[in-house]
Amino acid sequence: MTREISRRAMMAGAALGGAAAATGRAIAAPVHLGLDDIEKEGEVAALYHCDFGDVARFDQTLNNISNHYSAYNGDPFALQIALVAHGGGIKFFLDNLEGTQWDGETLPPELFERASSLSKNGLKVHLCEITFKRNGLDPSRARTADFISFVPSGVATVAALQTKGFAYVKVG
Repeated sequence: MTREISRRAMMAGAALGGAAAATGRAIAAPVHLGLDDIEKEGEVAALYHCDFGDVARFDQTLNNISNHYSAYNGDPFALQIALVAHGGGIKFFLDNLEGTQWDGETLPPELFERASSLSKNGLKVHLCEITFKRNGLDPSRARTADFISFVPSGVATVAALQTKGFAYVKVG
């Protein structure tokens, strides 16, 4: 079985998972991945590095990811994109900001909706466990979505993916 076929099976599973969610069935909490668990599965792969909490910059990151997919005619098998979030970047994937260093801020809900929509093209988001620990945040504070996972370290994941052939992209 080739990795491409494996990825196709994964995308089909994700579609079924989305259908299950639409029928009211719960989605499991984000999984915890090791650095070796994320593999380059296609000819073209990119990682977007999000270590910032600026809303306008995150909005632009989502625009760039969308544009990146559109260059491949929306074919989720032609391009693999991972977004690695640590530091301020995790706030875009929290269920709410109460009791965090961002308490009192309001995030436009459409930002997460757009990230979720991009996941239909294959976007995977990897959240840094170290950031959660250093900020005293329980991992259960992360939004529950099948495209979100935890990694041991955001910066280590950025480096590991680059050694696996992912192109590095950072907005701003």
